[in-house]
Amino acid sequence: MRTVGVEEELLLIDGRTGAPVPVAGRLLARAATAGDAGPLTGELHREMLEVITRPHRSLTALGEEVTANRTLADRLARGFGARAAALATSPTAAVPHPTDDPRYRAMIERYGSLPRRVLSCGLHVHVAVSSPEEGVAVLDRIRTWTPVLLAMTANSPLHDGVDTGHASWRSVSWSQWPSSGPMELYGSAARYRSVVDALLGTGTLLDPGMLYFDARLSHRHPTIEIRVADVPLDAGTTATVAGLARALVDTAAEEWRNGGTAPQASVCALRLANWCAALGGLGGTLVDPTTGTPAPAAEVVAMLLAKVLPALVANGDDQLVERGTADLFRFGTGAARQRAFHAATADVAAVALAASDVTIGATTGVTTDVTTGTTAPTVGA
Repeated sequence: MRTVGVEEELLLIDGRTGAPVPVAGRLLARAATAGDAGPLTGELHREMLEVITRPHRSLTALGEEVTANRTLADRLARGFGARAAALATSPTAAVPHPTDDPRYRAMIERYGSLPRRVLSCGLHVHVAVSSPEEGVAVLDRIRTWTPVLLAMTANSPLHDGVDTGHASWRSVSWSQWPSSGPMELYGSAARYRSVVDALLGTGTLLDPGMLYFDARLSHRHPTIEIRVADVPLDAGTTATVAGLARALVDTAAEEWRNGGTAPQASVCALRLANWCAALGGLGGTLVDPTTGTPAPAAEVVAMLLAKVLPALVANGDDQLVERGTADLFRFGTGAARQRAFHAATADVAAVALAASDVTIGATTGVTTDVTTGTTAPTVGA
């Protein structure tokens, strides 16, 4: 069974106002002194933390570590009057403060206003592969399905005090980076290396870490890294998407071993699929990965579940993933839940603070059933 692990980026917000606060440096220093820094690391801005799990075979154990890491980050943040919030963008106005790190300083100097104003948090899922050749074959065969994972994790409707009209504003904002988004078919590991070398050879990117593809071979671990997702509001969604990602990799690898060809969708078509997923999340239509035409989000998600069900069953993940997926339609994505709470309070600061409670599994606020549009009490993560 393949291992799977995740990296989650979290916002650090003021515990009273909900606004992002630049306390990551002090928080990490205190964590190191206390011996708690293991799963925590800094990010581009001091208003962010990254929390990292170990590789797991058990999806239940992965979910438990995600919850533990979020709880640790929140406990440490409270020591500075802050909270850790799984928000992919800040609902309140924010002025990011760059982290004092040579690499991040170089990014700030090179890329103009983009890194100075983009404050966003994603989810990166690492799934083990046996070789670069298998990894590239998987990348070629999952690229039409990754927009569905974006729709399921959409958690950034509010930005800078307003509703953006998108379920994932982070995805729209992130697309401004020079190497972000879907990529072409590779066909072989040699071709992948050639593409990467050519991109790095332009001098536009600082290093391989800036290959912000929706999915890529990790340059540090024997994994593929699926990077398309918003950080989910609750830990249960993170575990659900991690299980789906592993099952997608298993399914794609088997198709490759059996001589199956990769879907021939163009990069432009995949960008449109991402855009549709970012706009409506699970509340609208998605691009059907098999036909390239619009279809209700619920139907496309059902297609994904059916496609990977044998792998889910083999991994023992089918019940957890099916339950987590049903909860997304019953209680809403992070985007739907943020909007429901905003409709009830008309207060973006309250949305951010409520999100910090849901981040660690507390129950708060209201949610929306995306299939009916009705609201209900929030169910904790």
